[in-house]
Amino acid sequence: MTDPTALPHRVAAVRRFTRCYTRVIGVLQEGLLASRFTLAEARVLYELAQRDDLTTTELGRELGLDLGYLSRILQRFERDGLLAREPSPADRRQIRLSLTEAGRAAFAPLDARSREEVGALLARLPDPAQGSLVTAMQRIEALLGASQPTPWLLRQHRPGDIGWVVARHGALYAGEYGFDARFEALVARVAGEFLAQHDPRRERCWIAERDGVNVGSVFLVRKSDDEAKLRLLLVEPAARGLGIGRRLTAECIAFARETGYRRVTLWTNEVLTPARSIYQQAGFRLVASAPHCDFGPPMVGEDWELTLR
Repeated sequence: MTDPTALPHRVAAVRRFTRCYTRVIGVLQEGLLASRFTLAEARVLYELAQRDDLTTTELGRELGLDLGYLSRILQRFERDGLLAREPSPADRRQIRLSLTEAGRAAFAPLDARSREEVGALLARLPDPAQGSLVTAMQRIEALLGASQPTPWLLRQHRPGDIGWVVARHGALYAGEYGFDARFEALVARVAGEFLAQHDPRRERCWIAERDGVNVGSVFLVRKSDDEAKLRLLLVEPAARGLGIGRRLTAECIAFARETGYRRVTLWTNEVLTPARSIYQQAGFRLVASAPHCDFGPPMVGEDWELTLR
């Protein structure tokens, strides 16, 4: 039961926190991150950059925006050449929204500046304080969004994570697809090489974490000055359906763009249907395939490629 005498003090505390937070992250500026976009416009750009199958209704529902206000934002984007509309292949009555090349070009520096500012904000804190801050934010999300799935976060790898990546790949792929120990050996070699000699300026590992438990991973590694390779995408069965695989893939692509790669390639197997769907939705195209038995069962290996503009 709520204590009526405590409520005014709690209301004041929440308002004080929101004033502090909006000042710290700079949302009171006329243009977010010194751009020509407002906070709402930047958020719409972000959602459109992550997916190319949204309708206006879905976008409004996910962002909690009035459809009239959202429609005016989308009309401006379309007038400026940032947005394209086309009938959905699944239902011609639905209009699918997607960013044009100009739209993605407008989003890229905004996304990069956001990462830089948040990185600078976190860099002011020692590592334990960074962890405490993220945990507190997760707690706020959980309390204010009880109807939502348990929130998860992405972070760079820490000591112990690479061993987890190897162990979970070995166990999951053996259980789900019958891969033998040679696959775990391959994962150990790739992950070990990354840990021993990766260049943090052009290579990265992301770990998805939920309630303090690792639930996903992906690596982006350098193959040449122009080409990066996406490797070791994994999502734990209990965390599937939350968009983690798509987000991990999107992080790789965004980082590859920021660091100057011209293309991203990957190798997978035809049997990995969910992963192939993620790659296809992200814009990768299948360029070659060949049968093999490298991990026990007969299967078809596939090379996929994404050209970055």
